[in-house]
Amino acid sequence: MRRTARLIPLLTAVAGSTLLTATIAHGATGAGTGGGVTAARAVPQPVEKEAADTKAEQRTVQRYWTEARMEAAKPLATLIPEKDGARLTSAAIAAQAAADPVSIPATTPDGETAPAAGTAAKGTAAVRASTGAPWTRGGAIARTTGRVFFTYQGRNASCSANAVTSENRSTVITAGHCVRMGGAFHSNWVFVPGYENGDRPYGTWVATTLYTTPQWHNTEDINYDVASAVVAPLNGRSLTDVVGGQGVSFNQPRRAQMHSFGYPAAGPYDGSRLVYCAGRAFDDFLMSRDIGLNCNMTGGSSGGPWFLRFNESTGLGTLNSVNSFKYDFASGWMFGPYFGTDAQAVYEAAQTTGAP
Repeated sequence: MRRTARLIPLLTAVAGSTLLTATIAHGATGAGTGGGVTAARAVPQPVEKEAADTKAEQRTVQRYWTEARMEAAKPLATLIPEKDGARLTSAAIAAQAAADPVSIPATTPDGETAPAAGTAAKGTAAVRASTGAPWTRGGAIARTTGRVFFTYQGRNASCSANAVTSENRSTVITAGHCVRMGGAFHSNWVFVPGYENGDRPYGTWVATTLYTTPQWHNTEDINYDVASAVVAPLNGRSLTDVVGGQGVSFNQPRRAQMHSFGYPAAGPYDGSRLVYCAGRAFDDFLMSRDIGLNCNMTGGSSGGPWFLRFNESTGLGTLNSVNSFKYDFASGWMFGPYFGTDAQAVYEAAQTTGAP
């Protein structure tokens, strides 16, 4: 039997209806991070798509997303990538290791660098291992992570995403299929940080520009299922001035302890609450170069953040992947793309868009 991979589309749907780099500005650590993207190969430029880039368009999108439309969202059917991925090889590992590691710290709503991320206490990770429990501890994560809503092929859909430290204070990171799939970019794209049971405590933020990797854009290569969105100011304030921004890192060692978050909306979940998984990541040994985590989150969690050095007391960490896909024969494993130089290029393009 041919093994296939399916996306976990935080795609929940209903019928009807460049550059001053952040590596300088935010004190990134790691060798060679002062000059932007550094890699052992030429990195192709991210693909950019204008979204609601006028005030009139933004008002229209804001009005479109009523509470009823958000709550009526239901998961799409299983999605199958057009082609199998490529397994992780020693050459691929060597290429990743050749790139300079980059780590950008989290920022508070007032723009200050947040305390360094790290586990809350010795042994916390083992005690709080999770494969899909509701997140009830609050902290920064309850503000920076949220649901994404958009229209996909005429149907209303949703994903998850997270606000990150950025020059423009307006950048969100998510999965590639949460901005583009099936040959076209999604429309009516909004980010709702802190979403809970229909409440939108920090508002609804409309995307002005969407970015993804050329590999995802051209062939929907699951190894590059990464995207960023730039959102418009809301009531005169930028996104991270309201909710803060998590740190983000690239070219980091694999097989680390990680936390993942999202808003799964397919049973047994309903998309109303933030859910998390925690454990040690492993390499996909089947058909991709991605990293995996024991996690039972379902459709709707796509694009939700994975963190290194996550502090469960403060809710701060360093974003280093996103929920991407599951194999249809291994529902207990979640996979996310390795954040290398291609993912970094997407972040750099987005975080400098419209920056002062």
